[in-house]
Amino acid sequence: MKILVCTDNSKHSMKALKMAARLAECCKDKVETIDIVHVYHVDLPVSDFHSTVTYIEQYEFLHKFKKEEGEKILEAAAQVFTGVDAEVNTILKEGHPAATIIKMAATGNYDLIIMGSRGLGGLKKALLGSVSNAVLQEVQTSVLIVK
Repeated sequence: MKILVCTDNSKHSMKALKMAARLAECCKDKVETIDIVHVYHVDLPVSDFHSTVTYIEQYEFLHKFKKEEGEKILEAAAQVFTGVDAEVNTILKEGHPAATIIKMAATGNYDLIIMGSRGLGGLKKALLGSVSNAVLQEVQTSVLIVK
């Protein structure tokens, strides 16, 4: 079995990581690969015409920051799988989170996607976050949403 676990460092994604680790422990002979993905998106503020920092410099700064932050998130996520008898890979991608995860699901030959019900953004009262909802609606792969 090949599993994709999505993380954004939110409390719900941490629960998803722990659920994936428990599943891998329960199904030791069945779970072969666990891919942990973090997708970051660089949103630039509206440019200030009087700013001495160019748009490209802002993008490069934010890109570097988000990439380094993503690497730390994945490093911490991988620690959840210490002692799990499966191949664990971390994947860092830049792009729109839902679209990137949907593309990975279409091309990655996953048996299961595990993700939190809500991430860092959006309304707290929403039943399902926009990324998890989009993934659930679009992929052909089974999805486990963790609350």
